[in-house]
Amino acid sequence: MKKFLPELSLMLSKLTDPDFYNLTISEFRHFVSFLKIYFKDKILIFSEGFEGSKNTMVRSVLIKRGKRNRLFLHLAAMAVLTAGAIVSPFISDANFFGENQNLTFAQGTDSSIATVDVFNTETSEKPRDKIITYRVQNGDTISTIAKRFGISEETVKWANDLRSDSITAGDELEILPVTGMAHKVIRGDTVYSIAKKYGAQAQAIADFPFNDFANPQTFSLVEGQILIVPEGVKPEEAPKIVRRQYIASGPATIFSGGFTWPVRGTINQSFSWYHKALDIGAELGSPVIAGQSGVASEVFNGGWNGGYGTHVIISGDNGYSTLYAHMSATNVAPGDPVVAGKTVIGWVGLTGRTTGPHLHWEVRGGAPGFLNPLTVVQ
Repeated sequence: MKKFLPELSLMLSKLTDPDFYNLTISEFRHFVSFLKIYFKDKILIFSEGFEGSKNTMVRSVLIKRGKRNRLFLHLAAMAVLTAGAIVSPFISDANFFGENQNLTFAQGTDSSIATVDVFNTETSEKPRDKIITYRVQNGDTISTIAKRFGISEETVKWANDLRSDSITAGDELEILPVTGMAHKVIRGDTVYSIAKKYGAQAQAIADFPFNDFANPQTFSLVEGQILIVPEGVKPEEAPKIVRRQYIASGPATIFSGGFTWPVRGTINQSFSWYHKALDIGAELGSPVIAGQSGVASEVFNGGWNGGYGTHVIISGDNGYSTLYAHMSATNVAPGDPVVAGKTVIGWVGLTGRTTGPHLHWEVRGGAPGFLNPLTVVQ
């Protein structure tokens, strides 16, 4: 014990030395300062990594918007079913109606309850997002297969390089999701060159929801990807396929439902399950006239706006609303009254998700939610 006394005495003298105390406090402060700098750098590095990952994820979701829908819907359905399976035993055991366990709701001469066979499902007509393979059955013809999948006979033949209508049971055929062509992108391809090759509209390629683009706003493509060309025609068959062109006659006549054409031009893209509108091609700057009487309920100037760009929504006096998109500028403000065939609400432009000057015209309302504009102006 005595041999440790000198060392203990030296240690106590250091602890009571003001210089030693000041030095220790200074070193502790430096240490705390270093910790602050260290953690600040780590937080900054983590934040930069998080932002990069977030941007990549958002960009991926935007580009794959059509294909992601199925994943999200399936996951949501699985979550609902799982929650139902967990909660159902507790609900079935619970007594929500007091002490009377014999309470019934069906009383009368016939107490039988008709049950539904929940395992007898019906095939739903869901939009297909990709090319599928179909095995030919006995009795199938090109015509019946095309009708079954809602595409043209030519589409079936072109996709499978068939020279005639002859098919045999057991044959495997590629079936496109819509009438048109499938194109494998090569170096130098653009939506415009592909549309020209197949006699289609570039806007229809851009609007098909399951076509992917490296940049959704510039429609840039990736070499090797498969692109669906709606209403496309096989190049060597183009002279044989004559499409009827529909003309929008302009705001000259008010039809029985109170609608009129908002602009004069050529209908470049028709109404479909993936494009619930008409695209009317017209010269840049052409005046857009109110297609129905009512009030300008919403006016959007500039910006992406979900792909609509600069657009106007009119709430009509007839219970329907109409949307006019891709305009260069608007000529009304929210709340302004408009008159069908007379009020200029804007001008044809190139804003939003568009490949060329045209007016995207939607008619909304009623049970379907969207009406084919052709049905209200004919």
